Amino acid sequence: MQSSPSSDNARPFLTWQRITDWAHAHYRARMFNKDERIPTRSGLLYLVERGAVRLVGSAQDVSSGEPDPDFDVSDDDGSASLALGLSEEAFLGFVGAGQPFEIVAQSPFVLQSFAHIDQTTVIWLYWSDLDNWPHFRREVLDAFRYQHQRKLLWLSTLGQRRTIDRLLGFLTLLIEEFGEPYEAGYYLPWSLTHAQIGSAIGSTRVTVTRLMGKLRQRKLIHIYKDGLIAIPGDPLLAREA
Repeated sequence: MQSSPSSDNARPFLTWQRITDWAHAHYRARMFNKDERIPTRSGLLYLVERGAVRLVGSAQDVSSGEPDPDFDVSDDDGSASLALGLSEEAFLGFVGAGQPFEIVAQSPFVLQSFAHIDQTTVIWLYWSDLDNWPHFRREVLDAFRYQHQRKLLWLSTLGQRRTIDRLLGFLTLLIEEFGEPYEAGYYLPWSLTHAQIGSAIGSTRVTVTRLMGKLRQRKLIHIYKDGLIAIPGDPLLAREA
């Protein structure tokens, strides 16, 4: 289980306070409201000072709009899933406080970032700014390597044939990385809609709602407080169940 986003250990930067002070002094920080789009461009480094950033992606529809007859869009239970490559936004993950991110332009894909909760504060830097803090640069690169490893686990989870396995694996990975403890386990401190979950695992909102009910019946997940998703005990053990 990873440290919670609110803990000091969740911030990998030893010189964090110096960086944030510098960013605010140079007007390189901005606060965003919930679901407000964060303007980004390629070549810049972004740091989440507080709150959480939601990354989403979409593919520009360059086809004629006709479905591909060789593309199977059925779930294991027979319900239709989302066909990848359409223009719907796909949830790609969170970036928590103390973590870096960057947006790379790669046609025909469009990547965007949004504040997931109110008062999310984001700092932006040029990579050349890090020449002043070489140790900080190393910590940023270490953070990106860690994110890359997590994405490989995510891809492994999305390779599961059964939708319910993809769903449980996806939720477990999120809570492993961002979860906070409560009396019966760990919970994701931010809300996610069933549509967002469906877009992440290649399914539909209706299917996610039904499978979430199954997972709750099996006591593999719980709903904590105001609709927050929780996993009992250690998420690593839950994923092995």
